[in-house]
Amino acid sequence: MIRREVLLRLMALAAWGAWTPGRLLAARREPNRSAPEGKPFSRDWLRQEARDLAQQPFVPAPDEALPDWVADLDWDAYQAIRFRPEQALWAGLGLPFQARMFHLGLFFKHPVALYEVVHGVAEPVHYCPELFDFGKTAAPDAAEDLGFAGFGIYAPPDLDHDLFSFLGASYFRAVGATRQYGLSARGLALDTGLPRPEEFPEFRAFWLERPSARADHLRLHALLDSPSVAGAYTFEVRTGTHTVMEIEARLFPRRPIERVGIAPLTSMYQFGENDRRVADDFRPEIHDSDGLCLHTGADEWIWRPLVNSPVVRVNSFFDHNPKGFGLLQRDRDFDHYLDDGARYHLRPSAWVEPVGDWGRGAVQLVEIPTADETFDNIVAFWNPAEALGPGQERVFRYRLSWGEVPVDRPGIAAAVATRIGAGGVPGQRGRVPSRKFVIDFAGGRLAGLAGNARVEPVVWSSRGIVKEPAARPLQGTPLWRCNFDLMSEGGEPVDLRCYLRDDKGALTETWLYQWTPPG
Repeated sequence: MIRREVLLRLMALAAWGAWTPGRLLAARREPNRSAPEGKPFSRDWLRQEARDLAQQPFVPAPDEALPDWVADLDWDAYQAIRFRPEQALWAGLGLPFQARMFHLGLFFKHPVALYEVVHGVAEPVHYCPELFDFGKTAAPDAAEDLGFAGFGIYAPPDLDHDLFSFLGASYFRAVGATRQYGLSARGLALDTGLPRPEEFPEFRAFWLERPSARADHLRLHALLDSPSVAGAYTFEVRTGTHTVMEIEARLFPRRPIERVGIAPLTSMYQFGENDRRVADDFRPEIHDSDGLCLHTGADEWIWRPLVNSPVVRVNSFFDHNPKGFGLLQRDRDFDHYLDDGARYHLRPSAWVEPVGDWGRGAVQLVEIPTADETFDNIVAFWNPAEALGPGQERVFRYRLSWGEVPVDRPGIAAAVATRIGAGGVPGQRGRVPSRKFVIDFAGGRLAGLAGNARVEPVVWSSRGIVKEPAARPLQGTPLWRCNFDLMSEGGEPVDLRCYLRDDKGALTETWLYQWTPPG
């Protein structure tokens, strides 16, 4: 869950031709002797590779010491290392994409294997010091093939900003039109939010297909491995206003898995307008995402604002064949963050759209306490109702979109702000404690309603008493505001649900919240 401390590992591919793990690793380090260059590659081959791997006992990545000059890199020295743009894979070929590699060091101490695929033949991509500008760090004298920590993809003519990258376990990130990174995705999440350490599957090797000169997408493949599962992944990526990834995850479990997370998204929420529990900062808000959005199989739109919970908590939103879910950064007003360095107002949203029948299950939201904005503390994923176990082959296909507004809610207003404060009327506080909830909605049919239109707030709570729910337009703004008081005693969490409707039906998405009384 710590974004800067995810370790990478490399396991040699046991079924890569006739090469054993030890021989393949040795060949990588001595590429001029007997490296297994030019091996046939196909998706069917990769699937069989993952299938065979799952039939074997899990072999941890070799924990081999890095050279001292790499192991001793501090934060500044590591950040100063830059890949030389002219050395990028496919640079100078007039192709629509280029790949630049990340150097090992600091928190990224274990290499992944990289291959370029041309006309169905895979060639290893070898490390050499000449690929990097080491800044003030002395460049190594030896030409040892260290491997790489990961890679980023660029597209001409803008070669100053990468479009997406893979770095750390099965983590990857992408940008939209703002070219600003934010939340991350993962290949797979296992046992997240359970009362024991979660398992982090890792992408052990990548195969990057060389694009044609007129290609509008880049296709790459990855082999995933962990103690519980092996997997074969294919990513077909298109870039533009949004970065869109068509993903196929083919999983081969080694053993029963208690909680599997499909299409997991990982983000950070420290505090915002609805939750200021740890807001000792000059900035009004700090978060990569401010809410979980759901489009259910029943065609209901749901918005769940995120919370920096004082305890680890997991919420499950049960569904059948969901139409989509994602972690969104809806609030894009700079004045709400006042941070021109982190640029939280430009952070992308990520939207998962299942392809095919995903059946029954639940979107699960895990919220973990954090006092530091460098820690990812939010995870959302699909947990299928049918458990994964050994001997199975399970396939999940989905479309993952990155950008400012990756979802479309025709006719449905969005919940754009949630605020919470003392209940009652100033000067007339009641003896029973109450909290006031204020939700602002915008867009959809609400935007065309007259100020005197009959709009009804529909509010429900799992316990306590909801008092005086009301809805009205906010003069001088495009917003409609719903507010109500909640009277409850005790320290147990309260689940809340709210939406606005008129005589034609729902005007807004459904706002969900889980409020935990302080203390």
